[in-house]
Amino acid sequence: MEFSLITMGTASASANPRRHTSAHVVTVHNHRFLVDCGEGCQMSLQQCGIAFSWIDNILISHLHGDHLFGIFGLLSTMAMQGRTAPLYIYAPAGFKVMLDFFYANFADGVKYDIYFTPLEMKEKQQIIEMRQLTVSAFPLKHRVPTFGFLFEEKMPRLNVRKDLIEEYELSITEIAAFKRGEDVRRGRKCLKAADFTYRPYEPRSLAYCCDTAPFPRLAGWIAGADLVYHDSTYADDYEDHAAKYFHSTSRMAAQTAAAAGAGQLILGHFSARYRDLQPMLAQAREIFPNTLLAEEQHKYVIPLNRR
Repeated sequence: MEFSLITMGTASASANPRRHTSAHVVTVHNHRFLVDCGEGCQMSLQQCGIAFSWIDNILISHLHGDHLFGIFGLLSTMAMQGRTAPLYIYAPAGFKVMLDFFYANFADGVKYDIYFTPLEMKEKQQIIEMRQLTVSAFPLKHRVPTFGFLFEEKMPRLNVRKDLIEEYELSITEIAAFKRGEDVRRGRKCLKAADFTYRPYEPRSLAYCCDTAPFPRLAGWIAGADLVYHDSTYADDYEDHAAKYFHSTSRMAAQTAAAAGAGQLILGHFSARYRDLQPMLAQAREIFPNTLLAEEQHKYVIPLNRR
């Protein structure tokens, strides 16, 4: 039951010899989500061993080129590979114009349906629901309409203790009731579900917050996230640029993670002016010690917390 983030592009604005522009893959159980699709995304997916056919959902945070210049190439390659399964794209409403342009000029041979959902919410809102997970979107604070995403496992069903199944000779009906959290009555005796069951694991969550300036409500929307990927375009020395261009410093990202009660913080979206990111990491760790720097094509796994 994997829950992970692969950071395939950690640069801001433009690619450079050390880093690609924004593109990430979130895996929840057997579902893979592409989050942003910067230039070079196809190559990064292949280098990470991720088949294009595994991706059924693409989430675009905003319509700046470093987050979507790879989308036309990816859609075209999916067609050339013979894709027939539907593809679901979630992006700011302005993406509709781009998608129409793709269909008008590059869609020869496209045999699959693309279902586009515009992101226009002013509050946190669920956009995807599957059997084992949900995905919510929420507005961020940037120069254009921008959205973050929260991936959450659903609460797993209760498991019934095997030793008690045998000891009490529980029937299939009684076992089913316990799994629903219901007590079972046997005449005057009540068998408490709490005594016969346990939660197999605690649900996990991952928040993606890029690009954004800090703002108070964000911490509440991602409260308790086990892993937070956050805009860290600048260090303290360019705090004025962060304010001007609606980005965050590493320290600001750490303050948000701390306020949210997050488990771990991954800093990303680094300005090309920085070759040495260690000062940025040190500044964040002063506020939030469990902070890491995003590395190209690196997988960050949220471990399963079994009960």
